[in-house]
Amino acid sequence: MTKEKENKESKNGVATPGLEVEQSFKYPWFWRAFGVLSLVGGGLQVLLFALFVLIIVHDKDARPSIEGIDITTLVITILGLIVSAVSAVCFIMLGIRLLRGKRRRTALLAIVMIVLESLSLLLSIMLTGIDFELLPTLINIAILVALQSYADPTLVEERRVQRSLRNLEVRERAEKGTLGRDLSGKGYIELNFFNLFWVFLICCVLGLIIETIYHVAVVDPGVYQDRAGLLYGPFSPIYGFGAVLMTVVLNRFHDKNLIIIFLVSAVLGGAFEYAVSWFMQYAFGITAWDYTGTFLSIDGRTNGMFMCMWGVLGMVWIKVALPIMLKLVNKIPWNWRYTITTVCAALMIADGGLTLASLDCWYERQSGTMDYASASAIERFCNEHYSNSFMSERFQSMSIDADKAVRVK
Repeated sequence: MTKEKENKESKNGVATPGLEVEQSFKYPWFWRAFGVLSLVGGGLQVLLFALFVLIIVHDKDARPSIEGIDITTLVITILGLIVSAVSAVCFIMLGIRLLRGKRRRTALLAIVMIVLESLSLLLSIMLTGIDFELLPTLINIAILVALQSYADPTLVEERRVQRSLRNLEVRERAEKGTLGRDLSGKGYIELNFFNLFWVFLICCVLGLIIETIYHVAVVDPGVYQDRAGLLYGPFSPIYGFGAVLMTVVLNRFHDKNLIIIFLVSAVLGGAFEYAVSWFMQYAFGITAWDYTGTFLSIDGRTNGMFMCMWGVLGMVWIKVALPIMLKLVNKIPWNWRYTITTVCAALMIADGGLTLASLDCWYERQSGTMDYASASAIERFCNEHYSNSFMSERFQSMSIDADKAVRVK
């Protein structure tokens, strides 16, 4: 029995075998305060959403006009409302758990909410672009990431052991390069932030190298093209995020048949590639690749050949590259590993945020919606340092057509 479980006691104080209840845990004041805010904010959001639906259903005159609105914009708007409503319900559930001192499954709930809040963030960017109204969502995501780590008892124990270095077995794992392996046998590695961040970072670089070589050797022989996806550094985030997604999904398939791994990777990679292309076009009017007219092309966003390539990459990744990567990451000195990870993560977040801001300004300049008079400090910085010519030169594989975006005017 774990520390999170105990036998349920009957009214006469005798334990009832087979029945288990969750122990209460007293969260620090910060998390309890966040629980109150989550409960109140989520409740108000659910109430407002319910009132909105009631008004739409019963009052025809109050229904917003959808005349002239692009169907894709309408679909994204409805999807955003649904995601917000589900997220609000989750915040209510989270608030209750924090106030009642429940830790069991709280980390899992936080992960679900991180996904919902991230999806809400992406949908908002597609509809309205990047502005300070996204800041509360970003703060929520940051707090939820911290809560997921804090609420997960295994991560708390892992941090305690790693700080103290009192566990000889852990020391031996670090020396052997097996630290980070999933000892439960359910997967190949532990899916914690440390492992997944380095998967992301390393694959951002490896993916860029592979794509650059492929372009020079196959697409346009002998012609070099900068395939970078961020403003600074040799990074292609689509491969980084793709590798994280592959690792999370394929972690439990690491000992399965290669055919199964290939099929799962092909479908997953194709769907991910399609989603990224869809987001880039509808958020910024950007086309990063177009496979129209190729074998098994799906809206030009992915095709049969590249789905097969994703399948092969998945097999190579989970069977060969991931074990090598884990050994390389474990070369980071024990006392420095979390400091280095934190610094690198902060730099990547800054690079990614500035890249999104520059893409947003690029779109606004192309669409003629840039308000130079009331531009924010970030917009002024991007307009000064990342002109249209700079963006075209930096992101050589991208073309922009503001009319392809579906933002609410």
